[in-house]
Amino acid sequence: MKAFRVEVRVMPRATLLDPQGRAVEHALHALGFDEVTAVRIGKHLVLDVTAPSKDEAAARARAMCDRLLANPVTEDYSVLVEAA
Repeated sequence: MKAFRVEVRVMPRATLLDPQGRAVEHALHALGFDEVTAVRIGKHLVLDVTAPSKDEAAARARAMCDRLLANPVTEDYSVLVEAA
């Protein structure tokens, strides 16, 4: 078994409204940052995973996303795996 560092990025689907991002965008405009547009807020997770291979670590991370870390109805995710 090998150790892998897995980074997971979870974001609201592009076609859905992101109320939290919208609130931050309005707040930034109120602070004078008018150049900011289309703020989206998501989650960034870093996991240490032990697996026989990089592909297996990625598969396990995708299973974690499907079952817990991301809402498949409203969120998309990406997985990046590197040797630890």
